[in-house]
Parts: sequence; C-alpha cells; structure tokens
Amino acid sequence: MASPLQALAVSLLLLIAVLPHNANAWKRGGHHHHAERATLLKHHRPKFKPGPWKQASATFYEGGSGTFGGACGYEDVVKEGYGLDSTAALSSVLFNNGQTCGACYEIKCWNDPQWCNLGRPSLFVTATNHCPPNYYQANDNGGWCNPPREHFDLAKPAFLKIVQSYTAGIIPVQYRRVPCRKQGGIRFTITGNPYFNQVLVWNVGGAGDVSSLQVKGSKKLKWTLMKRGWGQKWQTDAMMVGESLTFRVRASDGRYSTSWHIAPKTWQFGQTFEGKNFR
Repeated sequence: MASPLQALAVSLLLLIAVLPHNANAWKRGGHHHHAERATLLKHHRPKFKPGPWKQASATFYEGGSGTFGGACGYEDVVKEGYGLDSTAALSSVLFNNGQTCGACYEIKCWNDPQWCNLGRPSLFVTATNHCPPNYYQANDNGGWCNPPREHFDLAKPAFLKIVQSYTAGIIPVQYRRVPCRKQGGIRFTITGNPYFNQVLVWNVGGAGDVSSLQVKGSKKLKWTLMKRGWGQKWQTDAMMVGESLTFRVRASDGRYSTSWHIAPKTWQFGQTFEGKNFR
C-alpha cells in the first residue's frame, strides 16, 4: 500500500502532465470565445429601428436646391438625392450642433383639422439644415426654432404634402426617427488640398447620422480619426494624396460600415466615391 507521501507525488506528476494541455485548451477556448463574441457584436448588432412618436411643430421656408443643406455641408440636396420635397431644417435642440445631419424622420400633421390633409399622410424627410434661433421673437410667436422648442422648418414642397395650404403657417406635428432608406452606397466627396483634406459623407442609410469617420491609406497613412468640421464635412491634415483610401463610418447607433480601397491612388480633389452602405 502506497504511503500518503507517495500518493501525493503521483498526483503532482499527473497534474504536471495534464496541466499544459488543459491550459492551452483553456487559452484557445478563451480566444475562441472572445473572437466569437466579437463576431456576434459585429454581425448581429441590431438594425436601426423607428423611435417613439413625439410632438413638435412645423413651418416652411422657400429656396433653391443649394440653400437647403448649408449647415450640414451638403452642396445640392437635389443632386445628392435628398430632394426638395423630403428635406428639413431642424431647430437647435434637434440639430445638436450638426450631429443630427443625415438623420431621417417621419412627420404627420396632427390635431389641426382645419389644415391637416385628410388621412394624415406621412412625410419622410432627411435632416439637411439648421433652423437658427431668433431671440428677437417669442418662442410661441415667430421664434419657432428657439430652444427648447422641437421644430421642423420644411421646404415648401414637403410642407404641402401634409397640409391643405401653405397659408397654414405653423402646424402641430407628430414625429419619430426612422431608418434612412437610400439608393446605392454611402458617398464620400473629397475636397481641399494636400495639407487640408475635407470629406463630405452623404447618402447614408440606417441611422443616417454619422458620429465618426476614419480614413486609412494603402501605404503610410494608418487609421486616422477625422474631425467634424461642420455637419457631415470631416477634416484632417494627414497626408492622403497618392494613396488608395479606405473609409470607416460609425453611425449614431454604434454600427460601422467599412468601404475598402474605394478611392484609387490616382484620386483627385473634387471627386466622389461610393462605398458600402448600412442595410
């Protein structure tokens, strides 16, 4: 019969023999678990869903296709696919210093039978501009976009979709955030010069509003976080010229879209490139 000391020695030898294998298996299992979790987070992040209905007000303003996207950095809302009948300027509270540019909303005329179109049709708009406050007028008498009011200043063609006549002036509305449904991919328009690059991000699906933009080159340029200039115009002084460019967009709901090598090494300022959109 083995002594307690001998039994302990045998147990230790057995433990040493199996420990490296088990440790490696545990290590591999841990890596596998983390990789699997990362994959799930990447591929199973939920799509952007409509938000709750809220109350606000709406008016209209007139102008051309080049005047409805200034505060967001858009050049021409018609050429860029937003359309005059589906754009809106947001009051300061909703605009959030340009961070909401590109977000999409469903709007209904509400609780105004004199002016609301019959059947209360929905209007779908993209946030493309800012309705600045007017502190010389009261919030309920002309200063419709003053904080803390939630207000939509619509292009005239859009306004007429939900009211019987533009003489309605101001109307109460119900609104909610909805997913943006865009044709084709995200567009990246590069302007500036070799020492000051600007990229306008537009035609973004899903949440619609971009919270960060990164650029990566094919040679020296590592992943670089660009700074928001205004609206959806992003800036960097990193050297982008002469490299094939990849862009990574992060939307406000935390989802990412990476468009690999969409700008060739020979890209020029003023050109627009199409990348991968959110679904």
